[in-house]
Amino acid sequence: MFTSNPFAVLSASISPAVMQTYVVVMIVLVVAGTLFDIVHKGSAKYFFDNWRKSKSKGSRQLGSGELASLAIKTGLVEVLTSSEFCNARRRIAHLLTMYGFLAYVIATAIMVFAYPTPATPTPAILPQLWWIGGLLVCLGGYWFWFFIRVDVVAEGSSPFRVMRADLFILSLLASVTLGLIWAYLQARGSSWTTVLLGLYLIATTVLFGSVPWSKFSHMFFKPAAAFEKRVSNANGFRSNLPAPADKPEQFGSARTQPRHY
Repeated sequence: MFTSNPFAVLSASISPAVMQTYVVVMIVLVVAGTLFDIVHKGSAKYFFDNWRKSKSKGSRQLGSGELASLAIKTGLVEVLTSSEFCNARRRIAHLLTMYGFLAYVIATAIMVFAYPTPATPTPAILPQLWWIGGLLVCLGGYWFWFFIRVDVVAEGSSPFRVMRADLFILSLLASVTLGLIWAYLQARGSSWTTVLLGLYLIATTVLFGSVPWSKFSHMFFKPAAAFEKRVSNANGFRSNLPAPADKPEQFGSARTQPRHY
């Protein structure tokens, strides 16, 4: 089961072209939803305005080498290690979910496009990455949902209390969980396979189709905001964006008093 490509098995009842078209449509939904979110919320305009102010009002101009160094540092600190999270448990849960989702999505795309049928044997590592990625998403996501959320831990709210802001994490967990259950039932030859496949596709469509209303697009905004802030700090311009994760003293923390400009 863990070395079998579930999408190649599915090709016996659904054309690989249909599966590939569905994946392409999901990608288009993410791109279109992110662009709509940027325009609707004015995020791009805000960032570019801040960038222009930083360049024109900063005390010094940065060279290409410095900009490249800041970009690399942003990628290593904010993106790869998610160091903006001060709470260790939340940071670990976020990293488990993030890297699990990346492995799950990448493995899905490769299996659907490169190994769509049993005629082309799928390397065992791909289904294994798919399963490992999905299980990591479930581990990090359910840990966050039931044990780390602020309103659950600090405010004593029910873990089943749902708000609009929860759309991304809930649709992500639903999609991945149903996908794993579907693959398991398909491998067992269960009569429930078709039902789970339908639920899996519905949850996945909600996940990628709800980008303008969920926090999905934040994964693109946060690195851009972190990079802009680093550039602003380096050239002496005080930006309105939050400080980089490795400089919490600039906007207040549990150890320092917040500064109001």
